[in-house]
Amino acid sequence: MTKRIMILATDGFEQSELMKPKANLEDAGFETTVVSLEKGEIKGWDQKDWGKSVSVDKTVDEVSDCSSYDALLLPGGQINPDILRMNERAVTIVREFNVAGKPIAAICHAPWLLAEADIVKGKTVTSWPSIRTDLKNAGANVVDQEAAIDGNLITSRNPDDIPAFSKALIEMLGASAEKREMETA
Repeated sequence: MTKRIMILATDGFEQSELMKPKANLEDAGFETTVVSLEKGEIKGWDQKDWGKSVSVDKTVDEVSDCSSYDALLLPGGQINPDILRMNERAVTIVREFNVAGKPIAAICHAPWLLAEADIVKGKTVTSWPSIRTDLKNAGANVVDQEAAIDGNLITSRNPDDIPAFSKALIEMLGASAEKREMETA
């Protein structure tokens, strides 16, 4: 059975942080679903200006629960997570994945959503430098490395970390598949 990864994003996502991990996941055989606040398309931010748009597959209100997804990908960009953390359903989705112990991968500014969902206390995470104080204030142990993995959380700092970020999520998805197979055997 193909694993499904929810990509939660809205206008202002850092283009490379959605497009490249999405492509890496799909190349590894996973199915991705873009979930956003509204139907239609969301527009990326490409370094210093608006970038390409991505089609929205579902809205946050159309996701009744997260049980049909195997992992959550949170792209960064300054605008995207700042808007999402103000939407209660988006924050609840992050919490639901965490309660279920499913992988949550957040890059750049996206760990703001982890702090808003109150799931970083005591966890080792990394992020874009400007939000590290926010993460520390939320109780996280903040490090400066390309991919920080703590339990079901995977965090990275910036677009340069996308190869390590994608690899960590793909490996975690493979490990969780093996664990489920062993539990059902």
